[in-house]
Amino acid sequence: MSNAPARAADQVLAAEVVEARLKAELPGWWLEDGWIRRKIKTAGWKSTLMVVNTVGHLAEAAWHHPDLTVSYAFVTVKLKTHDAKGITEKDFALAAKIESVLMWRPGAEPGAVLEGTPDDPRFKYIRYE
Repeated sequence: MSNAPARAADQVLAAEVVEARLKAELPGWWLEDGWIRRKIKTAGWKSTLMVVNTVGHLAEAAWHHPDLTVSYAFVTVKLKTHDAKGITEKDFALAAKIESVLMWRPGAEPGAVLEGTPDDPRFKYIRYE
């Protein structure tokens, strides 16, 4: 079994490559101090815990762990590959998965059979941009 894909996934990407890819692939994320970051605004503590648990599940399944800043009405996710000491494909892969799961709005999809969260402040939990 070859380690070539693993080695490629661990190559540190240049800052200009990271910036360009974030702009094209993950516009809600930004590069700061050697980490790619995303701030998810929530409706309050219970919603924040739902986000933390979702990110935790995805990170554990991927075996790639972000740093989290947790506050009453937001969670900031910070990703970099610690072993490589920089941003790698692993960070982009996990960021894309986090983004797709947390920002999923089934009611907004054409022909959706799932309604999604009602448009009522009592039920909103993520503040979508």
